[in-house]
Amino acid sequence: MSESVSITVTRQRGYQFLVDFGGAMPAINADLPAPLGQGAGPSPEHLLLAAVANCLSASLLFALQKYKQDPGALSATATATIGRNEDKRLRVTGVDVALSLGKPAAELEHLERALAQFEDFCTVTQSVRAGMDVRLSVSDATGQRLGG
Repeated sequence: MSESVSITVTRQRGYQFLVDFGGAMPAINADLPAPLGQGAGPSPEHLLLAAVANCLSASLLFALQKYKQDPGALSATATATIGRNEDKRLRVTGVDVALSLGKPAAELEHLERALAQFEDFCTVTQSVRAGMDVRLSVSDATGQRLGG
């Protein structure tokens, strides 16, 4: 089964683009940082990070909810490493994602099982991993690092 998702990006001025998701979703403005743009919205790199962090967060939430567990205020911080490739072109060479559960690990039943499987179901992260390294860490509300 194949699905498709599409957006429309329309230049507004300079390097600012309106990102239209269609339907009832609000559009957002994207922009490049100075010196090319004005930084009046997220850059393409920010949008990539948001997609990876959101997908991992949603996948972990789904895995925990299969066991009727609520992680509380789940949050994710994603950081891109940007470097030059062999042709000296800038590329996102890696992404570090730190997921943080809103509850202590001891309060979540079957956490080990959820942690062992949730990444495989993250469509965006698994797609991005084909072209770059994505590193992930998960911690609970106490700051304890979880999993491998």
